[in-house]
Order: sequence, then structure tokens, then C-alpha cells
Amino acid sequence: MRTVALIDYGSGNLPSAEKALWAAAGRLGKHRDIRATSDPEFVARADSLVLPGVGAFRACMEGLAARDGLIEAMTEAVRVRGAAFLGVCVGMQLLADRGLEFGETPGLGWIGGDIRRLEPATHEAKVPHMGWNTLHPLRDHPLLRGMADGEHMYFTHSFAFHPAVAEDSAADTNHGGRFCAMVARDNVAGVQFHPEKSQAAGLALIGRFLEWRP
Repeated sequence: MRTVALIDYGSGNLPSAEKALWAAAGRLGKHRDIRATSDPEFVARADSLVLPGVGAFRACMEGLAARDGLIEAMTEAVRVRGAAFLGVCVGMQLLADRGLEFGETPGLGWIGGDIRRLEPATHEAKVPHMGWNTLHPLRDHPLLRGMADGEHMYFTHSFAFHPAVAEDSAADTNHGGRFCAMVARDNVAGVQFHPEKSQAAGLALIGRFLEWRP
């Protein structure tokens, strides 16, 4: 049975994310061993990893680093073994080189770039960016395959990912200006929106993640 590690490091809407993973697996009709966990041994050997995140970049990064051996286990699974990885919201942002919220905080550095505050070009576009918005794929990716351009996803955030390499942006959205809504490189992907709160479209994306064999 394939294993899925939902990383528990004291941040993120863990119950909703876990419920969505089980619901997506049920729709596929396939058994998965899905665990919300901070156990380095389980994480290091998992087939798929999901990193949620809600709140400030620095607090999330510090929470992750405070779990003994957790970053090392994630690195073993993702960077060494090539396990599929999905970061959600701040979990996506932690993939960057650094976050610029409350000063500069180093990230995981798995996908180069900075996390900067949203600066919409219009007064109508408020920060935080909260609610439903359209997703626009920029290139083919297994997590986006079959998704229509303009599919609605649920966002809630004040900072956005600015990839160092433009090709690492897999989808964007528009909120007083276009910005990156999904990053992807090799076996690593991250989404700024919350698929677990995005109803059928979000569950479909999670299902594609569970089937992903990078």
C-alpha cells in the first residue's frame, strides 16, 4: 500500500487537509496509508508528502525546524528518493530560498525564489487576498492535466512566491496583477491556494497528486 505523509509541525489546517486526502483517495477507489505525522521514520520512507501551512513564513519555518529530524527526513524522501511532494499555501512558500515577512528568513531552497508581500496595482484588490479566484495553467503538469483554464480555487494569503526561474511557475492567477499560484520542478510542486477548501476542483487536483509518480 502506498503511503502518504501529511506533515504535522504545528501549522496548517491539518484535519481539513487529512479529510480531503481521504476523500480524494476514496474517489480513486484505491487504498492509501495516509497519516498526519511528524515521525521522521515514516516521513523518510513515504511515497508522497504533503506540507500544509497557515500563518507567517518565519513561524512556519521555525516550527518545521523545531521537529527533530523532520527536515532531514523530508529531504531524504523528496530530494534523495524522489517521492512526490505537494506544498500548500505557506507550505508552498517554504520551498523558496527566503521569505521576506518580518525580516528575512531562509526557506528550504528546493525551488529558487523569494516570498514577497502582495502589492496589487488596484485599490479594489485587497490584501489579504481571500476568496475564490481563477487559476490559469502556464504549462503542462500532471497535477493540472485535464483542468480547464479559469477553474476556481480558494485563496487566503498576503504574500506570494516570486520564482527565480520563470519556468518554475506552473500556473498563475490575477488579483490586481498576475502572480504565481503554483510552482513545480521535477517531483516537487506547491500551490498557493487551498485545494482542500476548493470543493470538486480541489479534490480532483489532490486525486491527481495521489496518482502522481514523478
